[in-house]
Amino acid sequence: MDYVLKTEGLTKQYGRHTVVDHVDMHVEKGDIYGFIGKNGAGKTTFMRMVAGLAAPAEGSMELFGSPELEKQRLRIGSLIEHPGLYGKMTARENLEAVRRSLGITEKNAVEDMLDFVRLSGTGKKKVKNFSMGMKQRLGIAIALFCSPDFLILDEPINGLDPAGIKEIRDLLLRLNRERQMTILISSHILGELSKIATRYGIIKDGVLIEEFGAKELELKCQRCQKLVVDDVDRAVAVLEEKCHITNYDVPQAGVIRIFEGLDRSWAVNRELIRQDIKVKESYLAGQDLEGYFMDLLGNGQAPQGETPKNRRRPFTLGGKHA
Repeated sequence: MDYVLKTEGLTKQYGRHTVVDHVDMHVEKGDIYGFIGKNGAGKTTFMRMVAGLAAPAEGSMELFGSPELEKQRLRIGSLIEHPGLYGKMTARENLEAVRRSLGITEKNAVEDMLDFVRLSGTGKKKVKNFSMGMKQRLGIAIALFCSPDFLILDEPINGLDPAGIKEIRDLLLRLNRERQMTILISSHILGELSKIATRYGIIKDGVLIEEFGAKELELKCQRCQKLVVDDVDRAVAVLEEKCHITNYDVPQAGVIRIFEGLDRSWAVNRELIRQDIKVKESYLAGQDLEGYFMDLLGNGQAPQGETPKNRRRPFTLGGKHA
């Protein structure tokens, strides 16, 4: 596997408090890796260790398949916490200062970057008068100036209005598709993250509790009628011959999941009982993206595959920094 980032047992402590607890993360080349966790879960601290801004207490890390971290970090661009911008300067002046500090000699480097993040029309407008979305795009531009292969972004869309969120989302997709850039991004806005992420990692109380791909998440959240029966072979025959159902699977012994005709689940139950098949359990399973993440990140988990009733949570995990 071609990993851009691989950690084993990465741990960070402040005094007696363990902020990041033996994290094993795997970010593959080309991923947009959505890093999800509540406020204080350890996301920002983990990103700081990857970027070299904090030292781990224990554990190991490889970047681009190499343990030579200082050398490989030259291939990383990062925007962690707030972008460091000069408010009394224009976007062009901010980027010009970065260009000089990095020793970049290309004449059009600043103009090209302004065009890429769509800030070329800001002219003499001071950064202090920019919208939050414009500031975030300028911060990302600074992170991109070294032409990184790996971009680390900590809550880049937090606090933005819908238009600003879309601008950042479109920018990240362009980076990933046009420049084949691998991106590690943390966010509390789960709905937006699900529009771009190809892989996810969920961190809770400093522990990375699960990693999975976008397709796996779709399957985890897919709605279905879940049946527990005494005779799966006979039940499957009834589904096909009597109920004309073909979109189903048998994930484990005694369990059938049906992915069609969910509004007529009662009819399926009735037909199975008519055919002397014991239906031990029958319920609608699966949940939305928010429900799945909140179950993992909450104090407890709902029954496997079951949607908790009367859930009314905002589609955000709240807070800014990990």
